[in-house]
Amino acid sequence: MNTSGPLPDLSAWVTLYRDRPPRMLQLLFWGAMGITLLLQTAVLTVEPGFAEGPPALRAVAFASFGAAVASCALWPFLAWSADSPPLRRAASVAFLVLTVLCLITNNYTMFLLVCVGTMNALAVFGLPGWFGYGASVFAFGLGIALSLPALVPLWAGLVMGTSLLFIVAMSGMAFVGLVVAAERAERTTALLAELEEAHEDLRLRAARVRELTVAEERARMSREMHDSTGHYLTALAMSLSNALRFRTARPEQAWDEVEEARELAGEALTDTRRWVRALRPLRLEGRAGVAAMRAMADSFDGGGIRIAFTDTGDWPDLSEEAELVCYRALQEGLTNAMRHSGADLVEVEVAADPAGVAVTVADNGAGSPQEAALGGFGLRGLAERVASVGGALEAGDADGGGAGAPDAERGAGDAPRDGAVRAPGGTEGAAGTRRPGFRLRVSVPALRTGPETVPTTAGGTA
Repeated sequence: MNTSGPLPDLSAWVTLYRDRPPRMLQLLFWGAMGITLLLQTAVLTVEPGFAEGPPALRAVAFASFGAAVASCALWPFLAWSADSPPLRRAASVAFLVLTVLCLITNNYTMFLLVCVGTMNALAVFGLPGWFGYGASVFAFGLGIALSLPALVPLWAGLVMGTSLLFIVAMSGMAFVGLVVAAERAERTTALLAELEEAHEDLRLRAARVRELTVAEERARMSREMHDSTGHYLTALAMSLSNALRFRTARPEQAWDEVEEARELAGEALTDTRRWVRALRPLRLEGRAGVAAMRAMADSFDGGGIRIAFTDTGDWPDLSEEAELVCYRALQEGLTNAMRHSGADLVEVEVAADPAGVAVTVADNGAGSPQEAALGGFGLRGLAERVASVGGALEAGDADGGGAGAPDAERGAGDAPRDGAVRAPGGTEGAAGTRRPGFRLRVSVPALRTGPETVPTTAGGTA
């Protein structure tokens, strides 16, 4: 069904409360009773010949009018649930009797009153009340024909009773549908509220995990920065102390110490700038995926080293831990290249596919001994992170390849997921021999979004 806009919320018009009916029933009742009382008042006061009519007819008319007025008086006190107080349930019984008496006038608006009576009987007395009220209106239609055979033929009484019984049946089914729809809407609203609360709790937990992870990264980098920069400052203080001690007895040696202190100060400054670049990406706001990786690489660019960044494929759906491992791998590779390799070019490649992401950092520096690749503190910590997300890490000389399948034969998410630090393959020199260039490759798997395929006994999938 096509609509020009969203439908209005009509739940308040059909919601059944314990002590009052839905707005729809109130409108139906007061509309029917208003029209009925208006017509009956006109008959009693304006209809010519009514005063000269048979006394029995006038008595019936006044009785019907009195029943309608009494129904209006009882309406605010009716029960609308099975656990209502006894007085309200008694008011409902009296109301149902009056609605049947109102049918004496044969006014068509009284059929609407039958609908209201049916819904009240079903709400308060359940199925027995529904069946009992239906039997009452059918008996009323048949009783009219039996008591007044000269005015109402038997067939007309049967038609009237059957018509009233049909109205009772349809009204009852409509009321049951409204009640079921209202209960489902209430449960849906409650479930949506719980889902929203769970989503908010999950969002807060995810934000907390991210904050703790970033804090852990900063704490680790602070310790490493303290070790490296503290070494330079300690050596600088010793050189200046020696220069101060040699300034009169051995001035030339004192100047040598000053020169060494100047070099140490320059190295400390360069190292501090590198750490500032490494810490900056932790404060990136509103960036994720390849954009955050590129921003991190740009933060390292300059200072005598060039970063060449390339990316392929579309970034898949990664867990927060796996995405942070990608950032950490890039950060570790760039930091090691700048601090230890002496390279002037670092090539970064981010390869993404639906299976996962692979981050490769390769430089043209002096390379690294095999035992350094396997036992370095930074790479050991990175390997633990990679293993926690089910990924794999390879590290070693750039010209020696890597353990496992080569890049041309393996996708971003196809690396062995054991989290081990792997030395390169190929020819090797003696232990500790440096070879040109160093290469770090980390691959992490993507989240599984589709249903798992489970073999069945018949050879199919479940």
